Amino acid sequence: MGFFKPSTGGSSSKSVARLQALIWVLIYAGLLTLVLGLSVARIDHAVGWSMVAIGGAMAAVGFLLIWVRSRMEVRK
Repeated sequence: MGFFKPSTGGSSSKSVARLQALIWVLIYAGLLTLVLGLSVARIDHAVGWSMVAIGGAMAAVGFLLIWVRSRMEVRK
């Protein structure tokens, strides 16, 4: 008797893999945009803080998707 049993419903492992790739792209791109926005804010205040806001939102969506992924059931 195995510890992990296959579930009867849920999403396929292919869609989970796509979701995980999207999560990491959003987090890394969001944090990079946020840091670049802080740099640009020294020169152009409006553009820099816009980049900070967009980057922060992207990273927040990525972190939210981690929670969504933790609630998904995977079928094999």
